[in-house]
Amino acid sequence: MMAAMKNVGLIGLGAMGLGMAQSLRRAGYHVHVYDVRVDATRTFADEGGVACGSPADVGSRCEVVISAVVNAAQTEQVLFGAGGAAAAMPRGSVFVMCSTVDPNWSMAMEQRLAAMDLLYLDAPMSGGAARAASGQMTMMTSGRPEAYARAGELLDAMAAKVYRLGDRAGNGSKVKIINQLLAGVHIAAAAEAMALGLREGVAPEALFDVITHSAGNSWMFENRMPHVLKGDYTPLSAVDIFVKDLGLVLDTARATKFPLPLASTAHQMFMQASSAGYGREDDAAVIKIFPGIDLPG
Repeated sequence: MMAAMKNVGLIGLGAMGLGMAQSLRRAGYHVHVYDVRVDATRTFADEGGVACGSPADVGSRCEVVISAVVNAAQTEQVLFGAGGAAAAMPRGSVFVMCSTVDPNWSMAMEQRLAAMDLLYLDAPMSGGAARAASGQMTMMTSGRPEAYARAGELLDAMAAKVYRLGDRAGNGSKVKIINQLLAGVHIAAAAEAMALGLREGVAPEALFDVITHSAGNSWMFENRMPHVLKGDYTPLSAVDIFVKDLGLVLDTARATKFPLPLASTAHQMFMQASSAGYGREDDAAVIKIFPGIDLPG
């Protein structure tokens, strides 16, 4: 039997992390979890997981610790803050970093953990909460062969596609921010198209049906515009996520003076939506920046 009932830790039970933890549990692992929201940890424990009181508690019990928090700052807190995991993890164990971060930060983190005799996988993810819950998400990974040797089966348990993009950290995060460039631009373009349709008096449901059966369709149009049609901006991925992620895209390109005109425009659209008070709403709320339209719902 596969590494049956092996201990694994997961920190961060948000939209993606919860689904990842559920996939690991279905695959036969003892999943030890920590989240700053105690109720989320307890709920997962009630369903068959193991609740832990801190990242250090997770790290001391598991050979592999997966982090699914929001950004680099939260990841550093998980590792090195009060009750951090790094000092508690057994030497030779693996930290799997699944956030969207600056690739240079990820490369530096690999070196910082190596100095503590800990292995590191740069492993950002994509696919949304539903695919995370079904174990069908995509992971863009890079890291040392020894890290893959210890954590590879876990990645396969969480994702339908696990891309191995290099033997050092960095390439996983580079590919992820390129993906986020496209995702952010596509959401912004989808919102602009729907806004124009509304301004011109086209029935939004009819427009959605036509576009999703035509060459102008995109995954993001098909996935996000139903939120607009329903008037439901409950955040699955928030506007402020793309303020952050497109900011990382632009920072990366700026370092080599590489122009990104579409990403820059999309970033400004999400910034405008955030400054207007929509930062914590679903990223489809970027449509709210357009004047003179009556939104459904």
